[in-house]
Amino acid sequence: MNARIPAGVLNAAHTLSQVSDLWDAQIVPCLEDYIRIPAKSPMFDADWAAHDYIGTVVRNTAAWIEAQKVSGLVLEIVQLPGRTPVLFFEIPATKAQSTQTVLMYGHLDKQPEFSGWRSDLGPWTPKIEDGKLYGRGGADDGYAAYAAIAAIQALKTQNVVHPRIVGLIETCEESGSYDLMPYIDLLKARLGDVALVVCLDSGAGNYDQLWLTNSLRGMASGVLKVEILTEGIHSGDASGLVPSSFRIMRQVLDRLEDSATGRLLPASFHCEVPTDRLAQAQATAAILGEEIYRRFPWAHYDCGGSTTFALPTTTDPLQALLNRTWKPTLSVTGADGFPELKNAGNVLRPYTAFKLSLRLPPLVEADAAVQQLKALLEDNAPYQAKVTFEGLSAATGWNAPGTAPWFESALHAASQAHFGAPCGYIGQGGTIPLMNMLSKGFPQAQMMVCGVLGPKSNAHGPNEFLHVPYAKKLTAAVAQVIAEFP
Repeated sequence: MNARIPAGVLNAAHTLSQVSDLWDAQIVPCLEDYIRIPAKSPMFDADWAAHDYIGTVVRNTAAWIEAQKVSGLVLEIVQLPGRTPVLFFEIPATKAQSTQTVLMYGHLDKQPEFSGWRSDLGPWTPKIEDGKLYGRGGADDGYAAYAAIAAIQALKTQNVVHPRIVGLIETCEESGSYDLMPYIDLLKARLGDVALVVCLDSGAGNYDQLWLTNSLRGMASGVLKVEILTEGIHSGDASGLVPSSFRIMRQVLDRLEDSATGRLLPASFHCEVPTDRLAQAQATAAILGEEIYRRFPWAHYDCGGSTTFALPTTTDPLQALLNRTWKPTLSVTGADGFPELKNAGNVLRPYTAFKLSLRLPPLVEADAAVQQLKALLEDNAPYQAKVTFEGLSAATGWNAPGTAPWFESALHAASQAHFGAPCGYIGQGGTIPLMNMLSKGFPQAQMMVCGVLGPKSNAHGPNEFLHVPYAKKLTAAVAQVIAEFP
């Protein structure tokens, strides 16, 4: 087969065949081993350094990369004192007179277990079923480093000239990437003149085409705590006189959110949707239609012989896209101060604490939002209760730069070659802190932000899976785009 492929020309069919073989023979088994290791991000494992799970997945990934013997590749595990490690590799350019760099990004830290996994599945027990690899972190984002190397190896095997390529794989992303900037500062000279970023940590609107992420929401998280007593007391004795900490919590949150609509009240938490993003959202809404909201696992129940499903905030496809990408939203992701139901006696609890996750539109500065949030929630507490908000992490969102003609052409060509459909453009509601950092540091760089988190892949939740057939095609598409780099 190789003999029929002219050297220096990337053959799409051969590329997909090559990366598919590597995925089946090596990458999937490596990811199964990766899933077994509870390498939770530092926010969710205070003893991460002692447990060494993060260190283990970094060393395992590095060992696999070195075993591929990619021509010219130099790899290093870099770790600053007291910080999570990063995996850094660099490959010199083979393209004549090329001075620019392609940066490939991913992360190896994971979200915690969460509950609700199917009885035959679990966060640390990998399972392949119908082309899907189930388990925590495989799709978010353990596969990224492996896919990046597979794409590069395809270029090497077919003797396709390429620019200088560097890889940066971090282990603090799920905690807000607070360790990342020191590494970017440390490695800045080695990063070079970054002209294309390939970030493999995002989502897909479906599994039928290549998807480019054009925006990411920011995030601010923290713990809001309301204290009214020093200890629990008999609810019959005190209720009606001692105000419930939960009721005070509701009052405080009412300052932030309209509970009837979910709209966040501070005007500064909102921004206008840029014209080009609105046009792209309209096109994507036409592609995905009702699947935008139908893909979620809605609760349902029997009602007089018919099944009734819970409803989304809107059934309009365009508005649904905008709601999850360009509007601020509040989620309560954890609670403290509550006993388990089986241990809940008639006691007025001394405090209520909620972990808040605030998603911010791409153009809203996260640090400013956190300061406003703290003042809004803490000032003038009802009943002079002790109300505190402790910020945990904050990351400003990202709006993609303009798309260069070569890049847009390469994206559509790669999507047509491997999926038989044009590239789609979609905003994501999640946060990748690195993208905003890189856009500021390399404002002229093109950003190929993509990933395998398509419908029902359920990153962060139960039954997370990696869609292996899609991952193979995405890997091949990345190789093709890099091959088209001018």
